[in-house]
Amino acid sequence: MSLRYFGFAKTVLIALVLATTPLFAINIILNQYAERRAVSELEAMGNVTIRRAEEAISTTVSLLQRLDRDDIQSCNAEDRVIYEKQIVEHGMIDAIGLADATGQRMCIIPDRELSEQVILPPAKVDGPLVGIGMLDRSYLGARAAVISWDLKDQTRIFAEVTPAVIATDPGPEYLRSYRRAELRLGNNLLWYNVGGYNSQASDPGDMLSVEVASELYPLSVTLTVPNAAAAFLVQDLKVIAAAGCAGIALLFVAIGVWLSWRPESEANDEFVAAIRNGEFIPFYQPVMDIETGRLRGCEVLMRWRRPNGVIVSPGQFMAYAENNGHIFDMTRHMMRVSSEEVGELYGENPDFKLSINLFAGHFLDREIISDINSIFEKSRISFQQIVVEVTERHPLQDMELARKIIAELQALGVRVALDDVGTGHGGMAYLQKLGVDIIKIDKMFVDTIGSDDNSTTIVDSMVELADNLGMGIIAEGVELEEQIERLLELGVTAAQGYYFAQPMAADEFIEFAERMEEKAREKARLAAEAAAAEQAANEAAMSSAA
Repeated sequence: MSLRYFGFAKTVLIALVLATTPLFAINIILNQYAERRAVSELEAMGNVTIRRAEEAISTTVSLLQRLDRDDIQSCNAEDRVIYEKQIVEHGMIDAIGLADATGQRMCIIPDRELSEQVILPPAKVDGPLVGIGMLDRSYLGARAAVISWDLKDQTRIFAEVTPAVIATDPGPEYLRSYRRAELRLGNNLLWYNVGGYNSQASDPGDMLSVEVASELYPLSVTLTVPNAAAAFLVQDLKVIAAAGCAGIALLFVAIGVWLSWRPESEANDEFVAAIRNGEFIPFYQPVMDIETGRLRGCEVLMRWRRPNGVIVSPGQFMAYAENNGHIFDMTRHMMRVSSEEVGELYGENPDFKLSINLFAGHFLDREIISDINSIFEKSRISFQQIVVEVTERHPLQDMELARKIIAELQALGVRVALDDVGTGHGGMAYLQKLGVDIIKIDKMFVDTIGSDDNSTTIVDSMVELADNLGMGIIAEGVELEEQIERLLELGVTAAQGYYFAQPMAADEFIEFAERMEEKAREKARLAAEAAAAEQAANEAAMSSAA
C-alpha cells in the first residue's frame, strides 16, 4: 500500500507540474508582450513630442527668415504692426522682437517692460544663423522657447514660442499615469518635463526607458515608465490564463489519480489491444507548393480512433508508445495502411511525396530499412516518393550509426527530412552530420515571421543554408496569408498548415488532391487560352500593319 501511495503522490505531483508549467510560460510571454508593446507606445509618444518641437522650430525659423528677406527688421512703428499681425496669425508665437549683440532685448511686441536680462548668447561674427534657447516662463512643465535669426548687423530678430505648443500629453492612459518625459535641447538644456517615478517601481532596474532623437535639430526626448505600468496591459489576460490553468490542473490531477490507481499492466494491455485492433490510423496533412498552388504530397500523422469513435491526438499517447517500445509496431502499421489507402493516388502522381515520422529509436538498428523495403517494395508508392522525418527535439544516441542508416535509406531513393529545425538539441550541426535532404521550419518561427526580427533572420538563414547545401525546405504550421507572402519573399516555396487544410482521413485527402489537381488544370487552361488570345491579337496587329 505504501508503494502505491507513493506512486499516487508522484503522479499527482507530475500532473500539477504539467498543468502549472504553461502558466509560468504564459506569464513570461505576456510580460514580454507587455514590455514590447509599452516600448512601442513610448516610442510613438516620443515621436509625437519630437514632431511638435520640430514643427515649432521650423515654422518660427521660416517666419523670421521671411521677415529678414522682406527687410522687416527694425523697431519702428511700421514694422511693429507687421510683427503684431504675424503673432496673431501664428498662434504658437507669443512675441517678436529684436536683440542687440549682447543678447538683450531692444524691443518686443506686444510691448512689455524691457529688462537688462540677457535672453540670447552674445553675437559672434562666425556664429550660427539660427539660435535656440529657453526662457524662465513655463506652462505644465514646458518652458517658453526663444528662437532667433542673425541679421548680420550685430542684431538678431527673435520670436518667443508659447510653452503650450510643446506641453503635449500623448499616449495611452495606462502609461501616461506613470511615465516621465524629458525633452532636451542639445546636451542638457531642458525644454519640457512631465510626470515622475511612481512608488510602485522606484528601482531604475525595474524601469523601461526609450530615447527618441530628432533628425533635424539637436533635440532628444527620453521617456521612462515602471515595468509595473506595462503589466497593466495584460493583467486581465493573466487572470484568464490562471483560471484556465487551474481548470487544466484539476483535470490532470483527476487523470493522474485515475492512472495511479489503475494497474499498469492493464493500461499496457489496452494499448497492445488497440494496436492489434488497428485503432491507430493515419491522417494526412497536405503539403502545398505555395508558388503554383499545386499539391506536393502529404505528411502521415498518427491518430488513435477509440472504439466509441473518439479521435485521440498523438500528444496524449506518443510518449507512452515511444517509452514502451510500441512505436515500432505502430509505425509499421502506419506505413502499411497508408500504402493501401493512397497507393493508387500516388501511383497516378509520381511527383507526390509521402512523409512518415520516425523517432530516435528507429536509428538504433537497421530494422527501419527492412520495414520500408518489405512494405513499399511491391506498393504503388515508389521509394523515391517516400520521405522519412526525424525530429531535432530528441537527440540521436548514436550519430555514426544514424548517419549510416540514413545513407542506406537515401541509397534506396528515400529522402530524409529534419523536423523542428532550430528548436532541439542538434541545431545546424545535424544538417552536416546526418546529411539530410530536407529541412522543416518549425511552427514557432512561422508564427512570428514578419513581426519578430529574430524569427525572420533565423528563417532567412535556414533558406540560405538549404540553398547552399542543395536541400529542400518546408514551412510548418502556416495559418495566415501574410505568412505565405513573407515565406515567398524569403525563398520558401513549400508549406503545410491549417491555412491549406487540417489533417484528414484518406478519403478526404484523395478528394482534396483531386480538387487541387482540377484547379491546377483549370488554371493552366485559362493561362493557355489567355496566351492564345494574346498571340492571335499580336498576329492580327501585324497583319494590319502589313
